[in-house]
Amino acid sequence: MSFLQNARKLLQQNIREYGMYIALLVIMAIFTITTDGIFISSRNIVNLVNQTGYIAVLAVGMTLVIVIRHIDLSVGFLGGFLGAVAAIAMVQWHLPVYVAIPLTLVLGILAGIITAFLVAQMKIPAFVATLAGWLIYRGAILVVTESTGTIIIPDKTFNAIGNGFIPDFANIGILPGVHKLTLIIGLIGIALLIIGEINSRRKKQAYNFEVLPMEMFVIKLVFISALIGGITWLLAGYQGLSWTAVVVLIVVLIYNFITTQTVLGRHIYAVGGNPEAAQLSGINVKKITYIVFGSMGMLSALAGILFASRLQSATTTAGSLWELDAIAAAFIGGVSPAGGIGKVTGSIIGALVMLSLTSGMNLMGIGISYQYMARGAVLAAAVIFDVATRNRAH
Repeated sequence: MSFLQNARKLLQQNIREYGMYIALLVIMAIFTITTDGIFISSRNIVNLVNQTGYIAVLAVGMTLVIVIRHIDLSVGFLGGFLGAVAAIAMVQWHLPVYVAIPLTLVLGILAGIITAFLVAQMKIPAFVATLAGWLIYRGAILVVTESTGTIIIPDKTFNAIGNGFIPDFANIGILPGVHKLTLIIGLIGIALLIIGEINSRRKKQAYNFEVLPMEMFVIKLVFISALIGGITWLLAGYQGLSWTAVVVLIVVLIYNFITTQTVLGRHIYAVGGNPEAAQLSGINVKKITYIVFGSMGMLSALAGILFASRLQSATTTAGSLWELDAIAAAFIGGVSPAGGIGKVTGSIIGALVMLSLTSGMNLMGIGISYQYMARGAVLAAAVIFDVATRNRAH
Protein backbone atom coordinates (compact mmCIF):
# COMPACT_ATOMS: atom_id res chain seq x y z
CA MET A 1 0.00 0.00 0.00
CA SER A 2 1.37 3.42 -0.91
CA PHE A 3 2.10 6.16 1.62
CA LEU A 4 -0.89 8.27 0.47
CA GLN A 5 -3.26 5.30 0.65
CA ASN A 6 -2.01 4.53 4.17
CA ALA A 7 -2.51 8.17 5.17
CA ARG A 8 -6.05 8.26 3.76
CA LYS A 9 -6.98 4.97 5.47
CA LEU A 10 -5.55 6.20 8.80
CA LEU A 11 -7.49 9.47 8.57
CA GLN A 12 -10.75 7.72 7.65
CA GLN A 13 -10.47 5.21 10.50
CA ASN A 14 -9.55 7.84 13.11
CA ILE A 15 -11.40 10.87 11.72
CA ARG A 16 -13.28 11.46 15.00
CA GLU A 17 -10.06 11.54 17.01
CA TYR A 18 -7.89 13.49 14.56
CA GLY A 19 -10.67 15.88 13.49
CA MET A 20 -10.50 17.91 16.71
CA TYR A 21 -6.69 18.22 16.55
CA ILE A 22 -7.00 19.50 13.00
CA ALA A 23 -9.77 21.92 14.11
CA LEU A 24 -7.60 23.25 16.96
CA LEU A 25 -4.61 23.77 14.63
CA VAL A 26 -6.80 25.55 12.04
CA ILE A 27 -8.34 27.84 14.71
CA MET A 28 -4.90 28.66 16.13
CA ALA A 29 -3.46 29.32 12.64
CA ILE A 30 -6.35 31.64 11.71
CA PHE A 31 -6.07 33.67 14.93
CA THR A 32 -2.27 33.80 14.71
CA ILE A 33 -2.57 35.38 11.24
CA THR A 34 -5.47 37.73 12.09
CA THR A 35 -3.84 39.01 15.31
CA ASP A 36 -0.36 39.44 13.74
CA GLY A 37 1.09 36.70 15.94
CA ILE A 38 -0.22 38.03 19.28
CA PHE A 39 -2.42 34.95 19.73
CA ILE A 40 0.56 32.57 19.61
CA SER A 41 2.75 34.73 21.90
CA SER A 42 4.06 33.04 25.05
CA ARG A 43 2.11 35.37 27.36
CA ASN A 44 -1.22 34.69 25.59
CA ILE A 45 -0.69 30.89 25.48
CA VAL A 46 0.11 30.87 29.23
CA ASN A 47 -3.05 32.92 29.92
CA LEU A 48 -5.04 30.61 27.64
CA VAL A 49 -3.85 27.51 29.54
CA ASN A 50 -4.70 29.14 32.89
CA GLN A 51 -8.15 30.22 31.68
CA THR A 52 -8.82 26.72 30.33
CA GLY A 53 -7.92 25.08 33.68
CA TYR A 54 -11.26 24.93 35.50
CA ILE A 55 -13.27 24.13 32.33
CA ALA A 56 -10.76 21.40 31.35
CA VAL A 57 -11.12 19.76 34.78
CA LEU A 58 -14.93 19.84 34.49
CA ALA A 59 -14.77 18.51 30.91
CA VAL A 60 -12.78 15.46 32.06
CA GLY A 61 -15.52 14.51 34.54
CA MET A 62 -18.30 15.40 32.09
CA THR A 63 -16.73 13.10 29.48
CA LEU A 64 -17.26 10.07 31.73
CA VAL A 65 -20.79 11.17 32.67
CA ILE A 66 -21.74 11.41 28.96
CA VAL A 67 -19.94 8.13 28.19
CA ILE A 68 -22.35 6.33 30.61
CA ARG A 69 -25.27 8.04 28.82
CA HIS A 70 -26.08 10.68 31.44
CA ILE A 71 -25.64 14.46 31.78
CA ASP A 72 -24.82 16.69 34.76
CA LEU A 73 -26.18 20.24 34.68
CA SER A 74 -25.34 20.97 38.34
CA VAL A 75 -21.54 21.03 37.98
CA GLY A 76 -21.22 24.78 37.30
CA PHE A 77 -22.95 26.15 40.35
CA LEU A 78 -21.74 23.21 42.47
CA GLY A 79 -18.18 24.30 41.57
CA GLY A 80 -18.98 27.96 42.27
CA PHE A 81 -20.61 27.06 45.61
CA LEU A 82 -17.74 24.82 46.74
CA GLY A 83 -15.22 27.50 45.73
CA ALA A 84 -17.11 29.83 48.10
CA VAL A 85 -17.08 27.11 50.80
CA ALA A 86 -13.27 26.84 50.45
CA ALA A 87 -13.02 30.64 50.81
CA ILE A 88 -15.28 30.66 53.90
CA ALA A 89 -13.32 27.75 55.42
CA MET A 90 -10.10 29.77 55.21
CA VAL A 91 -11.39 33.30 55.87
CA GLN A 92 -14.16 32.77 58.44
CA TRP A 93 -13.41 29.37 59.98
CA HIS A 94 -9.62 30.04 59.87
CA LEU A 95 -8.83 26.55 58.57
CA PRO A 96 -5.37 26.11 56.99
CA VAL A 97 -5.29 25.64 53.22
CA TYR A 98 -4.19 21.97 53.51
CA VAL A 99 -7.43 21.25 55.45
CA ALA A 100 -9.77 23.51 53.44
CA ILE A 101 -8.94 21.96 50.04
CA PRO A 102 -9.46 18.25 51.02
CA LEU A 103 -12.65 19.26 52.89
CA THR A 104 -13.98 20.95 49.75
CA LEU A 105 -13.11 17.92 47.58
CA VAL A 106 -14.88 15.55 50.01
CA LEU A 107 -18.00 17.77 49.95
CA GLY A 108 -17.86 17.58 46.14
CA ILE A 109 -17.77 13.76 46.25
CA LEU A 110 -20.77 13.74 48.64
CA ALA A 111 -22.72 16.05 46.31
CA GLY A 112 -21.95 13.72 43.38
CA ILE A 113 -23.06 10.67 45.39
CA ILE A 114 -26.40 12.38 46.20
CA THR A 115 -26.94 12.94 42.46
CA ALA A 116 -25.99 9.32 41.75
CA PHE A 117 -28.51 8.13 44.39
CA LEU A 118 -31.30 10.01 42.61
CA VAL A 119 -30.23 8.64 39.22
CA ALA A 120 -29.26 5.06 40.11
CA GLN A 121 -31.60 4.23 43.02
CA MET A 122 -34.62 6.49 42.46
CA LYS A 123 -34.44 6.13 38.65
CA ILE A 124 -34.88 9.90 38.16
CA PRO A 125 -33.52 11.01 34.75
CA ALA A 126 -30.10 12.63 35.21
CA PHE A 127 -31.28 15.75 33.35
CA VAL A 128 -34.03 16.37 35.94
CA ALA A 129 -31.96 15.36 38.99
CA THR A 130 -29.05 17.62 38.03
CA LEU A 131 -31.36 20.49 37.01
CA ALA A 132 -32.67 20.36 40.58
CA GLY A 133 -29.03 20.46 41.76
CA TRP A 134 -28.39 23.45 39.45
CA LEU A 135 -31.19 25.40 41.17
CA ILE A 136 -30.20 24.33 44.70
CA TYR A 137 -26.50 25.19 44.30
CA ARG A 138 -27.37 28.48 42.58
CA GLY A 139 -29.35 29.41 45.68
CA ALA A 140 -26.62 28.06 47.98
CA ILE A 141 -23.99 30.40 46.44
CA LEU A 142 -26.27 33.38 47.04
CA VAL A 143 -26.92 32.27 50.64
CA VAL A 144 -23.23 31.87 51.59
CA THR A 145 -22.15 35.11 49.90
CA GLU A 146 -25.28 37.14 50.84
CA SER A 147 -23.91 38.84 53.95
CA THR A 148 -20.41 39.57 52.64
CA GLY A 149 -20.80 39.70 48.86
CA THR A 150 -17.44 38.86 47.28
CA ILE A 151 -15.20 36.98 49.74
CA ILE A 152 -11.58 38.08 49.33
CA ILE A 153 -9.09 35.22 49.90
CA PRO A 154 -5.82 36.49 51.46
CA ASP A 155 -4.09 33.06 51.62
CA LYS A 156 -1.00 33.27 49.37
CA THR A 157 -0.59 29.48 49.06
CA PHE A 158 -4.19 29.05 47.90
CA ASN A 159 -3.98 31.96 45.45
CA ALA A 160 -0.73 30.56 43.97
CA ILE A 161 -2.68 27.56 42.61
CA GLY A 162 -4.49 29.83 40.14
CA ASN A 163 -1.83 32.48 39.60
CA GLY A 164 1.57 30.99 40.48
CA PHE A 165 4.17 29.20 38.38
CA ILE A 166 6.48 26.30 39.14
CA PRO A 167 9.93 27.45 40.31
CA ASP A 168 12.95 27.34 38.00
CA PHE A 169 16.61 26.60 38.52
CA ALA A 170 18.88 29.46 39.49
CA ASN A 171 20.08 31.38 36.44
CA ILE A 172 22.79 29.14 34.98
CA GLY A 173 23.53 31.25 31.92
CA ILE A 174 22.00 28.80 29.41
CA LEU A 175 18.96 30.06 27.45
CA PRO A 176 18.45 33.30 29.42
CA GLY A 177 14.80 34.29 29.81
CA VAL A 178 13.58 30.71 29.19
CA HIS A 179 12.09 28.55 31.96
CA LYS A 180 14.46 25.57 32.06
CA LEU A 181 12.39 23.27 34.32
CA THR A 182 9.38 23.60 31.99
CA LEU A 183 11.56 22.54 29.03
CA ILE A 184 12.89 19.53 30.97
CA ILE A 185 9.33 18.47 31.95
CA GLY A 186 8.28 18.80 28.29
CA LEU A 187 11.21 16.64 27.12
CA ILE A 188 10.46 14.00 29.78
CA GLY A 189 6.80 14.04 28.66
CA ILE A 190 7.80 13.50 25.01
CA ALA A 191 10.18 10.65 25.98
CA LEU A 192 7.51 8.91 28.11
CA LEU A 193 4.96 9.31 25.31
CA ILE A 194 7.28 7.73 22.73
CA ILE A 195 8.18 4.83 25.06
CA GLY A 196 4.48 4.27 25.88
CA GLU A 197 3.46 4.27 22.20
CA ILE A 198 6.26 1.85 21.25
CA ASN A 199 5.32 -0.54 24.11
CA SER A 200 1.64 -0.34 23.15
CA ARG A 201 2.51 -1.15 19.53
CA ARG A 202 4.62 -4.17 20.58
CA LYS A 203 1.78 -5.51 22.76
CA LYS A 204 -0.69 -5.20 19.87
CA GLN A 205 1.73 -6.98 17.53
CA ALA A 206 2.22 -9.77 20.09
CA TYR A 207 -1.55 -10.44 20.02
CA ASN A 208 -1.68 -10.04 16.22
CA PHE A 209 -3.81 -6.88 16.43
CA GLU A 210 -3.71 -4.43 13.54
CA VAL A 211 -1.15 -1.64 14.00
CA LEU A 212 -0.24 1.43 11.99
CA PRO A 213 2.27 0.96 9.16
CA MET A 214 5.75 1.90 10.43
CA GLU A 215 6.07 5.14 8.41
CA MET A 216 2.62 6.33 9.62
CA PHE A 217 3.53 5.40 13.20
CA VAL A 218 6.75 7.44 12.99
CA ILE A 219 4.92 10.44 11.46
CA LYS A 220 2.32 10.28 14.25
CA LEU A 221 5.06 10.27 16.93
CA VAL A 222 6.95 13.12 15.25
CA PHE A 223 3.76 15.20 14.92
CA ILE A 224 2.67 14.73 18.56
CA SER A 225 6.23 15.30 19.84
CA ALA A 226 6.50 18.51 17.78
CA LEU A 227 3.13 19.70 19.15
CA ILE A 228 4.10 19.05 22.78
CA GLY A 229 7.57 20.54 22.16
CA GLY A 230 6.11 23.67 20.55
CA ILE A 231 3.64 24.29 23.40
CA THR A 232 6.39 23.62 25.98
CA TRP A 233 8.70 26.14 24.27
CA LEU A 234 5.95 28.78 24.22
CA LEU A 235 5.14 28.23 27.91
CA ALA A 236 8.85 28.32 28.81
CA GLY A 237 9.14 31.71 27.12
CA TYR A 238 6.88 33.34 29.72
CA GLN A 239 7.24 32.19 33.36
CA GLY A 240 6.88 28.49 32.48
CA LEU A 241 4.27 25.96 33.60
CA SER A 242 1.63 27.38 35.93
CA TRP A 243 0.36 25.40 38.92
CA THR A 244 -3.04 25.36 37.19
CA ALA A 245 -1.48 23.56 34.20
CA VAL A 246 0.22 21.10 36.59
CA VAL A 247 -3.14 20.33 38.29
CA VAL A 248 -4.85 19.79 34.91
CA LEU A 249 -1.98 17.54 33.70
CA ILE A 250 -2.19 15.41 36.86
CA VAL A 251 -6.00 15.06 36.49
CA VAL A 252 -5.67 14.12 32.79
CA LEU A 253 -2.90 11.57 33.44
CA ILE A 254 -4.82 9.89 36.30
CA TYR A 255 -8.13 9.75 34.42
CA ASN A 256 -6.48 8.69 31.17
CA PHE A 257 -4.77 5.83 33.03
CA ILE A 258 -8.04 4.78 34.72
CA THR A 259 -10.05 4.84 31.47
CA THR A 260 -7.47 3.08 29.27
CA GLN A 261 -5.54 0.73 31.58
CA THR A 262 -7.92 -0.46 34.35
CA VAL A 263 -10.90 -2.79 34.77
CA LEU A 264 -12.94 0.16 36.10
CA GLY A 265 -12.30 2.04 32.85
CA ARG A 266 -13.42 -0.93 30.75
CA HIS A 267 -16.57 -1.25 32.87
CA ILE A 268 -17.40 2.47 32.40
CA TYR A 269 -17.23 2.12 28.61
CA ALA A 270 -19.15 -1.18 28.73
CA VAL A 271 -21.99 0.51 30.67
CA GLY A 272 -21.98 3.36 28.15
CA GLY A 273 -21.99 1.00 25.18
CA ASN A 274 -24.93 -1.09 26.41
CA PRO A 275 -26.10 -0.85 30.07
CA GLU A 276 -28.37 -3.92 29.82
CA ALA A 277 -25.64 -6.12 28.34
CA ALA A 278 -23.14 -4.79 30.92
CA GLN A 279 -25.56 -5.69 33.75
CA LEU A 280 -26.08 -9.19 32.34
CA SER A 281 -22.31 -9.73 32.07
CA GLY A 282 -21.92 -9.08 35.80
CA ILE A 283 -21.01 -5.37 35.86
CA ASN A 284 -22.68 -3.43 38.68
CA VAL A 285 -24.20 -0.53 36.71
CA LYS A 286 -25.38 1.28 39.86
CA LYS A 287 -21.87 1.16 41.34
CA ILE A 288 -20.39 2.60 38.11
CA THR A 289 -23.01 5.39 38.22
CA TYR A 290 -22.02 6.24 41.82
CA ILE A 291 -18.30 6.27 40.94
CA VAL A 292 -18.74 8.47 37.83
CA PHE A 293 -21.03 11.02 39.50
CA GLY A 294 -18.87 11.00 42.67
CA SER A 295 -15.79 11.77 40.57
CA MET A 296 -17.76 14.49 38.73
CA GLY A 297 -18.59 16.10 42.09
CA MET A 298 -14.94 15.99 43.17
CA LEU A 299 -13.80 17.57 39.88
CA SER A 300 -16.50 20.25 40.25
CA ALA A 301 -14.99 21.08 43.65
CA LEU A 302 -11.51 21.20 42.10
CA ALA A 303 -12.78 23.50 39.32
CA GLY A 304 -14.31 25.79 41.98
CA ILE A 305 -10.98 25.86 43.84
CA LEU A 306 -9.05 26.72 40.65
CA PHE A 307 -11.49 29.50 39.76
CA ALA A 308 -11.59 31.02 43.26
CA SER A 309 -7.80 30.82 43.43
CA ARG A 310 -7.42 32.55 40.04
CA LEU A 311 -9.74 35.40 41.06
CA GLN A 312 -8.33 35.37 44.63
CA SER A 313 -11.94 35.60 45.77
CA ALA A 314 -15.31 33.83 45.80
CA THR A 315 -18.05 35.68 43.92
CA THR A 316 -21.84 35.37 43.71
CA THR A 317 -21.66 34.76 39.95
CA ALA A 318 -19.06 31.94 40.05
CA GLY A 319 -20.25 28.85 38.19
CA SER A 320 -22.40 30.64 35.65
CA LEU A 321 -22.50 28.68 32.33
CA TRP A 322 -19.60 26.42 33.38
CA GLU A 323 -21.69 23.31 32.81
CA LEU A 324 -22.46 24.35 29.23
CA ASP A 325 -18.77 25.03 28.51
CA ALA A 326 -17.84 21.64 29.98
CA ILE A 327 -20.53 19.80 27.97
CA ALA A 328 -19.49 21.66 24.80
CA ALA A 329 -15.80 20.83 25.41
CA ALA A 330 -16.65 17.14 25.88
CA PHE A 331 -18.71 16.98 22.66
CA ILE A 332 -16.14 18.91 20.62
CA GLY A 333 -13.50 16.56 22.07
CA GLY A 334 -15.18 13.57 20.43
CA VAL A 335 -17.61 12.25 23.05
CA SER A 336 -20.64 10.65 21.42
CA PRO A 337 -24.11 11.80 22.59
CA ALA A 338 -25.14 8.14 22.22
CA GLY A 339 -22.67 7.13 24.97
CA GLY A 340 -19.86 4.59 25.11
CA ILE A 341 -17.37 6.64 23.07
CA GLY A 342 -15.04 9.44 24.15
CA LYS A 343 -11.55 10.08 25.47
CA VAL A 344 -10.42 12.15 28.43
CA THR A 345 -7.60 13.66 26.33
CA GLY A 346 -10.16 14.66 23.70
CA SER A 347 -12.13 16.71 26.22
CA ILE A 348 -8.99 18.76 26.97
CA ILE A 349 -8.60 19.51 23.24
CA GLY A 350 -12.30 20.44 23.20
CA ALA A 351 -11.78 22.85 26.11
CA LEU A 352 -8.78 24.38 24.30
CA VAL A 353 -10.88 24.80 21.12
CA MET A 354 -13.60 26.66 23.07
CA LEU A 355 -11.17 28.90 24.97
CA SER A 356 -9.04 29.52 21.83
CA LEU A 357 -12.16 30.81 20.07
CA THR A 358 -12.91 33.15 22.97
CA SER A 359 -9.32 34.35 23.35
CA GLY A 360 -8.79 34.85 19.60
CA MET A 361 -12.04 36.74 19.13
CA ASN A 362 -11.29 38.91 22.18
CA LEU A 363 -7.90 39.83 20.67
CA MET A 364 -9.63 40.69 17.39
CA GLY A 365 -12.14 42.90 19.22
CA ILE A 366 -15.17 40.82 18.15
CA GLY A 367 -18.29 41.49 20.26
CA ILE A 368 -19.55 38.98 22.84
CA SER A 369 -22.78 38.39 20.88
CA TYR A 370 -20.85 37.11 17.85
CA GLN A 371 -18.57 35.07 20.14
CA TYR A 372 -21.56 33.12 21.46
CA MET A 373 -22.79 32.52 17.91
CA ALA A 374 -19.38 31.26 16.78
CA ARG A 375 -19.06 28.89 19.75
CA GLY A 376 -22.58 27.59 19.13
CA ALA A 377 -21.75 26.97 15.47
CA VAL A 378 -18.59 25.04 16.41
CA LEU A 379 -20.54 22.88 18.90
CA ALA A 380 -23.25 22.15 16.31
CA ALA A 381 -20.59 21.26 13.74
CA ALA A 382 -18.92 18.86 16.22
CA VAL A 383 -22.17 16.98 16.92
CA ILE A 384 -23.12 16.87 13.20
CA PHE A 385 -19.62 15.51 12.52
CA ASP A 386 -20.12 12.84 15.22
CA VAL A 387 -23.48 11.72 13.81
CA ALA A 388 -22.17 11.68 10.21
CA THR A 389 -19.08 9.60 11.07
CA ARG A 390 -21.14 7.16 13.19
CA ASN A 391 -23.67 6.64 10.39
CA ARG A 392 -20.85 6.05 7.92
CA ALA A 393 -19.24 3.53 10.31
CA HIS A 394 -22.48 1.52 10.34
